[in-house]
Amino acid sequence: MSDPSRLKLLRVVLVLLGIVCLAIYPLMQVWPSGWVWHEGYSDYPMMIVGIYATLGVFLILAARDPLAHRSLIWFFVWSSVVHGGIMAVQALSHAEHMGHLWGDVPALFLAAIVLAVLMPRPARM
Repeated sequence: MSDPSRLKLLRVVLVLLGIVCLAIYPLMQVWPSGWVWHEGYSDYPMMIVGIYATLGVFLILAARDPLAHRSLIWFFVWSSVVHGGIMAVQALSHAEHMGHLWGDVPALFLAAIVLAVLMPRPARM
């Protein structure tokens, strides 16, 4: 894939991932077994919603000039891998959380992989 088309696709993916981050709360409402980790009342889900909504806005803004926002994009990649890994271990350790292995866990890994693949590599000398 050529660099201009790769950069264009990266911009599209950043906007789409930003929208998904902004949609975490509706996903929690529609598919709780795949997106919510607490039953009953908890402050935790709204903290996650706040963090991901903020990240979503910044991913959308980064789509304008992805190369100027490399650190944000790589933060998203690596924090998604770490977050997904921790959640996978927790889901495997607790039967009531197995639905996450079909919801937010693969979503985090997929997002990280797609962004990592699309990120331009530094020119080699």
